[in-house]
Amino acid sequence: MKPIYHDAGEALRDVLRDGMTLMVGGFGLCGIPEALIDAMVPLGVTGLTCISNNAGIDGVGLGKLLRTRQIAKMISSYVGENKEFERQFLAGELQLEFCPQGSLAERCRAGGAGIPAFFTRTGVGTVVADGKEVRSFGGEDYVMETALVADLSLVKGWKADEAGNLIFHRTARNFNQPMATAGKVCVAEVEEIVPIGSFDPDQIHLPGIYIQRLLLNPQPDKKIEFRTTRQRAVDSAAAPAAAGSEI
Repeated sequence: MKPIYHDAGEALRDVLRDGMTLMVGGFGLCGIPEALIDAMVPLGVTGLTCISNNAGIDGVGLGKLLRTRQIAKMISSYVGENKEFERQFLAGELQLEFCPQGSLAERCRAGGAGIPAFFTRTGVGTVVADGKEVRSFGGEDYVMETALVADLSLVKGWKADEAGNLIFHRTARNFNQPMATAGKVCVAEVEEIVPIGSFDPDQIHLPGIYIQRLLLNPQPDKKIEFRTTRQRAVDSAAAPAAAGSEI
């Protein structure tokens, strides 16, 4: 049985500290542990290094922690939709380590697997390789990327059982799965918690051994990053009847 919390602040209060390294799951706003992120604002921790695919958008997700200046460094693959991120970086107020998206995912996976580093062709001959070891294998150059490990991982699951076994919902699995394995402590925010034995073992995406705490958030906000609409096409078969009904 894992400790189950109904308040995000209580789930985090005794595991957060200034200057720690966090991994935060999600891709854009899909699969972010929104309640856990929100709870960090009033807890007031500062000097954080955040490892995440992106930094949310202005005022949403990790964008909230940027706005309150709680993040000192980001290790990310994409930050283009966050104007406050851009402003802080260009002003020299925020450190940034850019990492190609696939390399970022593998660095997290390697950290969880106990692999200290690996070689990849991604980034060879670009600024990504600056200051890194480059070796030749089979006549091709490869750049060495080091694994990532965090003091604390915050992830979002769909369902969990009381032992902490997790099931993710479709694409919301994204970075959550590897990041959960690479944190010394992992807190998982989920929408439903069921009794042990409810899951077919083959359904489980992440074993509960990687999870230390569960936060139940049954009604997540699930914001949409960009909402786009288009004019619905008029059904030509229905148009005459509709026009006739108005006469």
